[in-house]
Amino acid sequence: MHNNEDVAVSRRWSELVELLHDKVDTLAGKFITQVREIPEYRDSSVDIDEIMQTARETFHRLVNALRSGGSRPGGELDGEFSAALGAKRARSGIPAEALISAVRLDFTILWAELLAIADPADAPMLTSRVDQVWRVVDEFAARTNASYLNERVRMAQEESSIQNEFIARLFSVVNPSAETAAQVADALGVTADARFGLVAASGNAAARLRTAHAKAAAKHNQRLFLRESGDMAYVFWPVAASRAGDDKAVIPAVPQVFADIPSGVAEANGLRGLPKAARTASSLAALLQPADTGPLSANQAWPRLAKRQLAEAGLDLVEEIDAALEPCRGAERERLTEAARRFLQSGSVALTAEGLFCHRNTVLNRLNRFQELTGIDLTVPNQVARLVVAWA
Repeated sequence: MHNNEDVAVSRRWSELVELLHDKVDTLAGKFITQVREIPEYRDSSVDIDEIMQTARETFHRLVNALRSGGSRPGGELDGEFSAALGAKRARSGIPAEALISAVRLDFTILWAELLAIADPADAPMLTSRVDQVWRVVDEFAARTNASYLNERVRMAQEESSIQNEFIARLFSVVNPSAETAAQVADALGVTADARFGLVAASGNAAARLRTAHAKAAAKHNQRLFLRESGDMAYVFWPVAASRAGDDKAVIPAVPQVFADIPSGVAEANGLRGLPKAARTASSLAALLQPADTGPLSANQAWPRLAKRQLAEAGLDLVEEIDAALEPCRGAERERLTEAARRFLQSGSVALTAEGLFCHRNTVLNRLNRFQELTGIDLTVPNQVARLVVAWA
């Protein structure tokens, strides 16, 4: 008895599926109406005729899968068709969420049409088949989405490869031409004469910089570009337009993702200035000290830079000052240098006295004694500069 009932149910299901097959054009038309309510499809460049043709083919394959039992759609749904559909939508710029919403409209439309053509007596049979219909559509959606994601990865790799070629061209010369800058701007999707920030790091810090860049790039919340050369890693980015009165900022705002990476940071006015900024940032990165925990700018590190260049020229300011302070006893020397360092921080005798917990006259006496020994008057800027550089 049960076998006869099962045969009857299967026969009735086959009849309904055949009726669906005759309505493929109707199903495709309903799909077009509903998919145009998805903003990303409505506003996309995908041709409506192409969507209609794809919808017909999709429903044809889905119905054929239901004909074959639906548990293993086989050749009706896998392979080239779902791969081609996913890739086409990726190339068209349709977001993944919109694609899945569109594909899963197929279930809504198929099921609504089944209910419309079925008789009331078919209700128990339809209830038992809902999972089958959903499984067929869901498998098609999953395969289409997998193809879409694979294509997006390939597109990203292509874009990254192209961008890297143009970035290498930009940094290959000291002074890039305006034509090169314009070509690079087009490839990167930036403005050639915009302001750019750049950080440079080497060694372990370079590895951290590359990792941070990869994580930030994956979020797509800021345009960040990586350049690697030997042991050095560079990341540059367009700087947002300055606020009123802020157009002469000494250093760019460093993205938070790089804020704790020891590196050199510089700014360029336009793409043509990036090679120079990279050299500056590299020089600053070479001046990093163990206490530095983030990007180092020229504004912060100019004394270190000057000290290194003077040392390369054979001039050691520290040695000169140490020799001048040699006559002092240990305790006196410590008090004099402490007073001088404190005064350099503020230029104020009162603040220096407050910081050292002593009288202002005591501070003045120590500064005068320091001048007597070293010849450096801490109230004269060009003399103070020698001390700032020496103690950098």
